Amino acid sequence: MPFKVRSLTLFTFVMHCFTGFTQNIDGIDYGTSSTLEILSWNIENFPKNEATTVAKVGDIIEALNADIIAIQEVDDRNSFNEMVANMESYEGYLESEWFAGLAFIYNKNTIEINSIYEIYTTSQYWSPFPRSPMVMDFNFKNQRYIVINNHLKCCGDGFFDVNDSDDEETRRYNASILLKEYVDDNFSDAQVIILGDLNDELTDDSQDNVFRTIIEDSNNYLFTDIDIANGNSSNWSFPNWPSHLDHILITNELFEKFENENSNIETIKLEEYLENGWYEYDQDISDHRPVALKIFADSNLQTTDEMMVASFFTNSPNPIKTETNFTFKSKFNLDRIEIYTTKGQRISSLNIDKNQSSIPFYTSHLANGVYFANLISNNIAIASKKIVILK
Repeated sequence: MPFKVRSLTLFTFVMHCFTGFTQNIDGIDYGTSSTLEILSWNIENFPKNEATTVAKVGDIIEALNADIIAIQEVDDRNSFNEMVANMESYEGYLESEWFAGLAFIYNKNTIEINSIYEIYTTSQYWSPFPRSPMVMDFNFKNQRYIVINNHLKCCGDGFFDVNDSDDEETRRYNASILLKEYVDDNFSDAQVIILGDLNDELTDDSQDNVFRTIIEDSNNYLFTDIDIANGNSSNWSFPNWPSHLDHILITNELFEKFENENSNIETIKLEEYLENGWYEYDQDISDHRPVALKIFADSNLQTTDEMMVASFFTNSPNPIKTETNFTFKSKFNLDRIEIYTTKGQRISSLNIDKNQSSIPFYTSHLANGVYFANLISNNIAIASKKIVILK
C-alpha cells in the first residue's frame, strides 16, 4: 500500500530525477511492427496543467508509437477530444469524464475495433467499482483480443478487513473477484488483458493481498509486472510514495506469447525524456508513470500466413437470414469456429473435423444484429469475421 513510505528510497528517487540523463521525447519510440503494445496510464486529472498537458501528452503518445493506451483519470472531454484530433494515427474513446473517467486511445492503422462497452454499471457494483470497467474487444493481425481498463478505489491502511464492506482493501478485493468471474464466464478461451490503476500492491502478504484470488489461480492468470513489483523501487509506477500500483494481468491464452524473447513488460520512465525530469513530468503530466506490455504477435503465424488464413475464412451468405456456410483453409490444425456477440458472450462453438473445409451455421434462434466468428487453431483465434444476421 502507498502508506508504506521509506524516506531514504524516496530521497534517492528524487535525486535521481533531478540528476539523471534526459533526452528528446522523440527518442522514446516504444512500438514495433511485430508486437502488440498496450499501456496502462493514469494521467492524473487530465489535463493537469491545461493546454500544456494536452500538447505534451499528445506528443508523448505519438512518440511512443504504441497500439493501445488505456487511460485513467480524464476530467475534461473537450481537452481529450482536442488532443486525439491532433494525433494523425490515433483515435480515442471516452465514455464519460464523470469521476475521472476511463478512456482508450488506439492506433487506427493497427487496431480493428469490434466493440467498446462498460461492465458492472449498476448501483450494486458502485462500491467495488467507483468507475465501471471499460472493455475493448479488438483484432490485431487477424487475432482477437480483449482488454479491460480499470481504476479501482484508492487509499486504505494496508490491512484487509473482510467484515467491513467500506474498507478500501475489501472494495478492491471484491473488484478483483468480480473481474475474474466476468472473464471466466465470458472469455474462457479468449486472449484477455486486465489492466489499470488497481491502487494496491501485488507483494502484500496473502492475508492482506486484495489480488490473492487471482494470484492463486496461476494456471489461468499472470500479473506480467510481478517482477517489477518485487524489484527496485526506481522502476515502480507511482514514484511519489514510492509504490507500484498500476498492473497488467493476462490470461493463460497469452502465456506463450509473453514468454517469447521479443515480449516484455516495463515501466516507461517518461521523465527521463524531459528537460526538467520528474519535476516537469509531475507538474505538467501526471504523478503516475505508464506501465507497458509488449506482446510478440507473430509467434504462431507469419504475416503471410495470417493473410492466407484470413482470405480463406469466409462465409456465404452474409448478411444471414437462417443459415450460412463457413469455408476455411489453413496449413495449421483447426479446432473450431466460435461465434460471439459484440459484448463478448460466446453463443456457439462449431467443431471442425480433420480434413473438413466447410461447415454450416444455423441462425434461426438468434436475434438480428452483428456477431463475430473466430477461427480457432490450438486454442488461439487465427482469423475473425464480422457476420450480420438480418431476417
